[in-house]
Amino acid sequence: MLATGACSSMGGDEDLVTAPPPVQEEALPTLPPPDIPTSAEAVEKNRVALLLPVSGSNARVGRSLANAASMALDDLGEVGIELEVYDTAGGAERAAERAIADGAGLFLGPLLAENVSEIRSIARGRNIPVISFSNDAEIAGSGVYIMGFQPNQSIERVVGYARSQGMGNFAALVPQGVYGRRASQAFLAAVRDAGGRVTAIETYERKRSALTAAVRRLTDFDARSARAASRGVVRSDGTVRNVEENMPPVSFDALLIADGGAIASEFLQSLGRFDAGPDEVKYLGTELWNADPRIAQAQGLHGSLFASVPDARFRQLAQRFKTRYGGQPSRLASLAYDATLLAAGIARDWPLDRTFPVDRLTDPDGFVGIDGIFRFGANGIAQRGMEVQQVAPGGSRTVSPAPSSFQNRRVSMLVPEDLPGGPGGRVLAYLN
Repeated sequence: MLATGACSSMGGDEDLVTAPPPVQEEALPTLPPPDIPTSAEAVEKNRVALLLPVSGSNARVGRSLANAASMALDDLGEVGIELEVYDTAGGAERAAERAIADGAGLFLGPLLAENVSEIRSIARGRNIPVISFSNDAEIAGSGVYIMGFQPNQSIERVVGYARSQGMGNFAALVPQGVYGRRASQAFLAAVRDAGGRVTAIETYERKRSALTAAVRRLTDFDARSARAASRGVVRSDGTVRNVEENMPPVSFDALLIADGGAIASEFLQSLGRFDAGPDEVKYLGTELWNADPRIAQAQGLHGSLFASVPDARFRQLAQRFKTRYGGQPSRLASLAYDATLLAAGIARDWPLDRTFPVDRLTDPDGFVGIDGIFRFGANGIAQRGMEVQQVAPGGSRTVSPAPSSFQNRRVSMLVPEDLPGGPGGRVLAYLN
């Protein structure tokens, strides 16, 4: 499910992209191989395998995550785990088997859902938990834990906030495919739970011509035009009334666009043409809008709302990453950083040559990391605290902060309030 490629350029009616990417990785540099110590340098510690694509087409993202994990180890100082990278580009199953032969008792990764499926039975047979960086909820459970950001949580948060601001009628534009189906289901549930009303949902093929047709259907433009034309067109003073003056408004005041920046921007012209422009409707986005610079660049999206994990600590991490490696990290790098801190903290109660204490992963109090609070539910999916942001010309601003705990529970801190200012600093990780 996790797509790491960037959107293709637009022109004619070609496919805009094959699937909505969860993050944009266009600006990622070509990073050096991760500097995690090899087993030859290790002392007697529990072994943790980092399963990532550090070569091949996804190497930029994989190396970014691996280097973030290395930073976490440096920040921790002395820890009770040895972390080693295993390249999944040549086959995730083969990488997992090598890690098991080296004595790994915990897998961090893989990145891609299909890779998780390849190693699931191997890991389960050895009682090795898998903490994957995928966002595909379908692969969670039976020893697999999913760290990736979930669209349903983002949609629930932004719809709930919009409802609290007085919006009651909701519509959605969702792409065809797996992501769109899940977004639709999440949208229907979120509006229902918030006490709103869904007036329209339209799916679209990700082509320019299909986008215009989807908006026309969503806004019920033809039927509204017919109603307007059937009304009187002569004013009392004998002058002729334009049909547009009789047009009833669209049936919704909030619109979810479940796609990334390229498609959201492309919708704007059609939305304005069919009476659902930014002056008439509040646009809502998903987690795909976070870290997508094209959202802020589109003037018609200014004032729109979306929900995502908090970014403040990630911005600090990104600055330190840039100082150390010379480029910006993938937005997914925080997943590897937090997973490494979590594994190291739990490893304090992990005796050598014993299975990983997996019950600690499902602590209902949860944890606080780079991306704010999170905890794994019984289904193995990371539940996260989301903030609501409003798009502005220079980026976005927080209009509803993320919660600091789950139902006032005492969460376990993985990072302090302020990260160190540069490489080589120390972050105290502890668990309550």
